[in-house]
Amino acid sequence: MSDTTLLPVLAEHVRAVNDFDEDAILATFAEDAFVNDVRREFRGAAAIRRWVAKEIVGDRVTLEVTEVLDHYGDQIVRARYDGQYDKTNLHGELIMTNYFTVCDGKITSLIIVRNEPAY
Repeated sequence: MSDTTLLPVLAEHVRAVNDFDEDAILATFAEDAFVNDVRREFRGAAAIRRWVAKEIVGDRVTLEVTEVLDHYGDQIVRARYDGQYDKTNLHGELIMTNYFTVCDGKITSLIIVRNEPAY
């Protein structure tokens, strides 16, 4: 991990995901937040709750943070993902980049992308 540490709300978010705690995960988001998970957008608390219930808690997803970067106040968090999701076409470990925007101690946006190295 880089020298940058997770903002408190993001540390709580990772902890809640790894504990499969749906309510605690939702508590890290602003009411009108949005999540873009691999080009699918979930806007607002109700949509995010459905996504969390099915694809995070339901698939028993865990995150192992490998890098944290601060970028003009946003945090870029790379993490090794594991869980009980379909891994049919995965070759090796799944590292995803999470782009977080935080305002007033809540996540206002989260964009999750599987990036390929640029050469």
